[in-house]
Amino acid sequence: MSLTVCIAPANTLTYPQGGGHLWVFLQWALALRALGCRVIWLEGVDVDDADTSPAARRRRRGGLPRECVAILKAHLEPYGFADALALYPMNGGALPDDLAKECLDLDTAARADLLLNLWHSQPAWVVGRFRRSAYVDTDPGVVQVWITTGEIHLAAHDVYFTIGETVGTPEARFPDCGLGWQYTPPPVFLPEWPETRADRTAPYTTITHWWGGTFAFHGVTFSNEKHLAFLEYLQLPSRTSATLELAVCLGDHLSEWQARFQPAGWTIREAWGVSASPQDYRQYIQGSRGEFSCAKPYCAQFANAWISDRTLCYLASGKPAVVQHTGPSRFLPEAEGMFRFRSMDEAARALVTVEADYERHCRAARALAEQYFDGCRVVARVLERALN
Repeated sequence: MSLTVCIAPANTLTYPQGGGHLWVFLQWALALRALGCRVIWLEGVDVDDADTSPAARRRRRGGLPRECVAILKAHLEPYGFADALALYPMNGGALPDDLAKECLDLDTAARADLLLNLWHSQPAWVVGRFRRSAYVDTDPGVVQVWITTGEIHLAAHDVYFTIGETVGTPEARFPDCGLGWQYTPPPVFLPEWPETRADRTAPYTTITHWWGGTFAFHGVTFSNEKHLAFLEYLQLPSRTSATLELAVCLGDHLSEWQARFQPAGWTIREAWGVSASPQDYRQYIQGSRGEFSCAKPYCAQFANAWISDRTLCYLASGKPAVVQHTGPSRFLPEAEGMFRFRSMDEAARALVTVEADYERHCRAARALAEQYFDGCRVVARVLERALN
């Protein structure tokens, strides 16, 4: 396939500690390259280096633009994309000479056959530079609400994809914004996620952020706070022989949440200690016995049928996943390799069921990834629809 595709991730440049966040977009890039495409990785950069205050550093999540570019290129290097990084200045001005010399620019990126945009806040003047553009919604429900309320202004694209199975259907409890959403499963690039087996004593784990705030829609307040979902399952360790561990981005709050969860039988770790690079993230998942995770409360409220890109990494690695139900699915199983629970009883029963026939559920997990989420097949279908 002789195509050049420019992939535009969501803020990988300003999140240098986010190995798991980077994997969301690496799955797409690796599959595109495996399909024969040339890949360009496009990021906007805040070129105003003058503000070095603590607040500015927090906004950049820890680094100045030059530092963040160096870290991102180092993370992309093992996968062959360091030289594919293209930058544009968010303020529409000019890139500093040193960044311009070591990266591609927007003019080069815009010559691509397709912009595959995975950031809902990509500036319209950037999207408009491309001859063909496709948007991929990875936050189904909340994106549509934010478009409706004017919280975000989604640039016009030629095609609109979403990883939420119910988006634009009667099952969804949120608007479609009048856009023709096409469903695509999220991809996992299987060659980078081979089956592995962990020690029998390894924990069921997940890697997550704890907070996300709230948002209002039609007079109802919805929660983006994942810690609220996990608090409902605080006593789960007493209901199972499985070991449960959470890797959470907590920073200065780590000891506070350890004191709250660990007496109930959980292990709480700092996520950045186990997932700061793509390799660390993969090693942590593949060293786990399986995944146990809750979803942000709004997912179930909206019935968006979301599945985490992280869960796909567990499944591809042959790790059974016990995750919270987020809405009706045409193909996601309830009790074979992947279990979607709605209550404490269902969560406890799922862990017991997995442990009773662990190897079978490991094989079923990998088979699920191969059948529905194989990155090359998923991305090939997206390209076919995006370019027609």
